[in-house]
Amino acid sequence: MTANIISRLLSAAAAAGLATAPIAGQAQDAMAQGDLLGLPSDLSMLTNSDPNKRVATAVVNGFVITQTDIDQRVALLLAANERPVSEQEMVRVRMQVLRNLIDETLQIQAALSQEIEVSQAEVDQTYARVAAQNFGQEPGKMDDYLTSIGSSPAALKRQITGELAWNNLLRRNVAPFVNISTDEVNEMIERMEASRGTEEYRLGEIYLSATPETSSAVEDNARKIVEQLRQGGSFVAYARQFSEASTAAVGGDLGWIQLPQLKNEQLEQVASEMTPGQLVGPIAIPGGYSILYLIDRRQVLMADPRDAVLSLKQIQIGFDPGTTEAAAQQRVARFTEGVQKIRGCGDAENVAAELGANVVTNDQIRVRALPEQLQNIILQLQVGQSTPPFGSFEEGVRVLMLCGRDDPKSAAGPDFNQIMGQLEEDRIEKRAQRYLRDLRNDAYIEYN
Repeated sequence: MTANIISRLLSAAAAAGLATAPIAGQAQDAMAQGDLLGLPSDLSMLTNSDPNKRVATAVVNGFVITQTDIDQRVALLLAANERPVSEQEMVRVRMQVLRNLIDETLQIQAALSQEIEVSQAEVDQTYARVAAQNFGQEPGKMDDYLTSIGSSPAALKRQITGELAWNNLLRRNVAPFVNISTDEVNEMIERMEASRGTEEYRLGEIYLSATPETSSAVEDNARKIVEQLRQGGSFVAYARQFSEASTAAVGGDLGWIQLPQLKNEQLEQVASEMTPGQLVGPIAIPGGYSILYLIDRRQVLMADPRDAVLSLKQIQIGFDPGTTEAAAQQRVARFTEGVQKIRGCGDAENVAAELGANVVTNDQIRVRALPEQLQNIILQLQVGQSTPPFGSFEEGVRVLMLCGRDDPKSAAGPDFNQIMGQLEEDRIEKRAQRYLRDLRNDAYIEYN
């Protein structure tokens, strides 16, 4: 429950304090521009101070970010992750949270300097809406929940304030100056039509930059991240914390792309062989290492068969405590043979009664809602046919019988206005990143 609640909290509040994409851009720019600065590759430090070991507080243009602010924001991330983190990883998390809080502060200050204020009523209204979504008619429970995980209502409200302030600022100072022409939209529509039927992929990425000198350490760090993700860590949370790609702001989500857009043959090859839900990495690429997560794949402007709506009958047998393995196997064999003799869905209840099985009818089930192992099997069935038996002696053995399927219609693709909106959002986001980068460059930041 914890991970689901906190994920919804962060997404509903837009997680402005966790969006750190422009930081990633700076890291990549530094790697590309290192030679221009004339810096030696083997620096000799004059002191042994470790900036990551300092007390993680800062004063941003006069506004103090306290240890408590960091602790409470870290608590949100750890609750979303639902797994312990090492001491070394905690250092990275805390420093990332500090950077996020600095960005959030700069965004709020920029809005105030433009006389764009977010009222307490607006913040409270958004907070109440998030509380109602997660705790129904008892929004006060969210206060208790946030306190119980080591965070606070004030921490989340500060996050909400930052998001509202930044959005209002962009809406007034950036959005009115973004213009998308009709020709640009039509060109996009033509490209989509030309790509009809080709594969496209929705990928998540975590990119870690590396130099020849740091390659070994970065690869080791990437392997640790992959290990933690495979143990149940949140890909979105890790991408926001550690990725140095511009997609860090959206949890590493690249959106729907075609593989040539990756502009790396090795990544293209790896992604083409992945199945939805698969995690691969670290993958060595020019400039660093990449971790890929395939969220989904589909064909451009084609109906996805996984959107078919099914009518299913689930036929299941259980086993009494103390049933021997031999007896259970005999019953499974009899069950399998009996199911194969069912003459369509209308005969399922009669045969099930003879087999001592239960029948449950499930209508309006989308193929994609089924476990991935069953999706391809179900798509190959004709009405009246059933899957092979699956399950276990402990949980019962069952089959699914297909009793109806409504196939999806061919996808029409986004319309003119949707594409126009998407292009506008992309352009606003790029300008917003530059805006925030300028704010950082002009800021007076004092670390304690």
